[in-house]
Amino acid sequence: MIRSTSLAAALLALGASGAFAHVTLETQQAPVPSTYKAIFRVPHGCEGKPTLKVRIQIPEGVISVKPQPKPGWTLEKVKGKYATTYDYYGTPTSEGVKEVIWSGGNLPDDEYDEFVLRAYLTPGLKTGTTLYFPVVQECPDGATERWIEIPAEGKSADDYELPAPGVKLVPKN
Repeated sequence: MIRSTSLAAALLALGASGAFAHVTLETQQAPVPSTYKAIFRVPHGCEGKPTLKVRIQIPEGVISVKPQPKPGWTLEKVKGKYATTYDYYGTPTSEGVKEVIWSGGNLPDDEYDEFVLRAYLTPGLKTGTTLYFPVVQECPDGATERWIEIPAEGKSADDYELPAPGVKLVPKN
């Protein structure tokens, strides 16, 4: 009995550590429409190398993006046009931040860090679905970790090796 319990605990720990190896969002649900604070947890570097750059793609329907600066990192906001014009508290908004990049820092492979941004989830986003934020970690010598896989219909992030972090959209109370 002790052996099977130890084996089960070991398998559970292995499964749990695999789940924590992905870039994830701390808050797994957000109401629509609302302001959302996205905290991206980056748990490791690239095959033993430190992370030097983190790039987060902003999905359509997410506007008014304001990233949080990080000491020791340079912050870049790549702006562009949205596919549609959104109403942001009475102001028509047709362009804004499409990608956020933190670079110039050094996150060792055996440490983790959080990268934070605040954004508005527009009313047109469909509740009951998951909104994905593709993330790319860049490391020395061209090494990368591309957390960009968005699940196809009927699949979940667990079905992929490098899933994009996602937030489940729920109705606003």
